[in-house]
Amino acid sequence: MASNADHNHSPAPEFSASSKFAIKSKRILSGNAAFVSGAVLIEKGHIVEIVSGDATQSVQSEALEGRGFAVHDVGDKVVMPGLVDSHVHINEPGRTEWEGFRTATMAAAAGGITTVADMPLNCIPVTTTLAAFDEKLEHIEGKLFVDLCFWGGVVPGNSGELEAMIDRGVMGFKCFLIHSGIDDFPNVSASDLNEAMPILARRGVPLLVHAELDHDEHGHDREPLQAHADMPRSYNNFLASRPRRWENQAIDLMIELCRRHKCRVHIVHLSSSDAIDAIRAAKAEGLPITTETCPHYLTLAAEDIADGDTRFNCAPPIRERENCDKLWQGLADGTIDFVVSDHSPCTPELKHMDAGDFHLAWGGISSLQFGLPAIWSEASRRGFDLPTVLTWMSSGTARFLGLEKRKGYLAAGHDADIVVFDPDATFTVEAAMIMHRHKVTPHEGRVFKGRVCETYVRGQKVYDNGKVSEAPFGEAILRNKLGVKVDANVNT
Repeated sequence: MASNADHNHSPAPEFSASSKFAIKSKRILSGNAAFVSGAVLIEKGHIVEIVSGDATQSVQSEALEGRGFAVHDVGDKVVMPGLVDSHVHINEPGRTEWEGFRTATMAAAAGGITTVADMPLNCIPVTTTLAAFDEKLEHIEGKLFVDLCFWGGVVPGNSGELEAMIDRGVMGFKCFLIHSGIDDFPNVSASDLNEAMPILARRGVPLLVHAELDHDEHGHDREPLQAHADMPRSYNNFLASRPRRWENQAIDLMIELCRRHKCRVHIVHLSSSDAIDAIRAAKAEGLPITTETCPHYLTLAAEDIADGDTRFNCAPPIRERENCDKLWQGLADGTIDFVVSDHSPCTPELKHMDAGDFHLAWGGISSLQFGLPAIWSEASRRGFDLPTVLTWMSSGTARFLGLEKRKGYLAAGHDADIVVFDPDATFTVEAAMIMHRHKVTPHEGRVFKGRVCETYVRGQKVYDNGKVSEAPFGEAILRNKLGVKVDANVNT
């Protein structure tokens, strides 16, 4: 069984971002279309042409070389767009012992992800003011292996900061309806959102919502977490402590506020399949609402989680297998728009693995490097094809971020963000191959189908069969520099 670093594979030729080169393949996926045989022509970091045809003169290596293109032939491996992950917690500045720009973007490159969006919490200071955003921007230089954009945060009392952060370049804003786990990033009330959402609606940026609501409209706890703390190692007990109804009622509230303010609302990391019908109805009504889910909700099930194994701890929690099946149905019919990692790492100590206490352990899954093989393994088993997976993990997320004119597709004029992928290879996740800062992940030991072989960011090879490039090549993407409006309709 091959490892993630296939030592029998010859290294890809070295190309710089200024190179003029072509990647040939018998299977090219330009977006959500069918496979074609041909070559992707790259010059100065951009795709200049896609030529198709197996034996036509224009795609022969000699013809391409005659046009000045060095040729890299990957055979029948798939050449496809780089993934775009709009939900990543990088934690820098301030908590680089958890993660950081360098290690997170290295893991992204190894996972075939060429653009990530960084969340506004877990860093110090949290990104809820213009000054904090400027401080974050000061820390990225020389650390990015893939391209990076940013979310700001909505917290009580910061509505006066929102437009300044938009003007500086955040893509939108994240809020919590429940305690975030970080005291510096407090959750908002409906009153806070009634103040913030008209601003975001006027500026055309989305509000991303952690949708769990553990209190009623009077502030009374519906079901305190402490009520389930008497059996801290029990996963079923932990699951009961964060019931589906918390998500369902929070999503109902956000649909109501979306209807009132006509503000783009995006439900992050949907776990409760019970909420799918309400989201589907809101979309049918024409409300600007979108939804994501994550690999851990689609490929793991509560029935398989051992008591005390806090690597699986996240919020909202991983639910039962029948819930997982219904999430796949929501993806299939387009109610759930796309799939992102919600990569949320911490130090091993904060996972409390020795005690196995789910109520003390940090809630977050480290998965940035393994989202594509995890999803492809399960999606292919369920009968989905690779072009469909790319709509969930590349073109859909690119469009959500307003990057569809640069990212998410292989097309002339687009950034040469390219992944060479072997959809048939299998490998076992081993600690030695993990590029996140810490090796703690519930995916360790899992056997996945689909191996990322090479990753290119704007024509620069940043990952090649287990090795990340020596020099970082990523750039910051700021919304104020794009000249486009983020699109609420991500269905592609």
